Amino acid sequence: MSIDITRHDELSSALDDIVASYDGPEEINNLDSAALPNERKVIEAYEHLKPILYMGFYSKRSLNRGNLRYALSERLYPATEILVEQISRACTYEHRMGRCPGKPSNWSEEATLRLVRAIPRLRTRLNGDVVAAFQGDPAAASVEEVVFSYPSIEAITAYRLAHELHAAGVPLLPRIITEYAHSHTGMDIHPGALIGERFFVDHGTGVVVGATCVIGNDVKLYQGVTLGALSLPRGDVALSQTKRHPTLEDEVTVYAGATILGGDTVIGRGSVVGGNVWLTRSLPPGSKVFGKARDE
Repeated sequence: MSIDITRHDELSSALDDIVASYDGPEEINNLDSAALPNERKVIEAYEHLKPILYMGFYSKRSLNRGNLRYALSERLYPATEILVEQISRACTYEHRMGRCPGKPSNWSEEATLRLVRAIPRLRTRLNGDVVAAFQGDPAAASVEEVVFSYPSIEAITAYRLAHELHAAGVPLLPRIITEYAHSHTGMDIHPGALIGERFFVDHGTGVVVGATCVIGNDVKLYQGVTLGALSLPRGDVALSQTKRHPTLEDEVTVYAGATILGGDTVIGRGSVVGGNVWLTRSLPPGSKVFGKARDE
């Protein structure tokens, strides 16, 4: 149902007010936003890349060595075409806004190829994550169930792809990818985090892994775990380069609802942190903390 013709003047007046609101100093007024990457296209590229990592789970036809290359190319070529354009847009915009130096004209192609070349390594890393989930959860009936059903695999897959782009210096796109996974899984893993092999998050909902977290190999988290930062004023631009989030060494287990905060906080190898524990200081290797909070 369209607006009554007698109200068109009111609608036009309201539109004038909206246009005028863009004359203010607000940070979201930037009308150059048409040069920004397109969120839907970035997600489309991710949805092409994900099947490449798990082709046997996503293919609509029977696969064998004879047709595998073709099946992969159906996903790879559109993904790379999208990424080249969207990375170029992101870099151009960030340079225009004075937030990053200019890039060579072919940099978006190089960054995209770097990601593509990393796919075999990412597949190996994700295979380890999937096997860790299967072996770590007695409720898992099969590896196939883990890939199809576990939100942690969706979130970790998005993280590992996004981390490659983040490590290459690609702006904006890595967060678009991980926040897309966040919206679907309830798991917030920043693409800047450094996460080792065979990472498993059981259940997953409510897990937060901050931008400067360092997580070793064979680490297991449960739902509701926060690996966060102590509250700091933004102030100094260098704050974004400061380690603000904790380090978990190899073979650490953190149970549901635990909160571990601070860039100087190190949880030593093989430690176990119980449910709902609050930690803002380090633990030596082999520690076990249950039933009460540990703080400063």
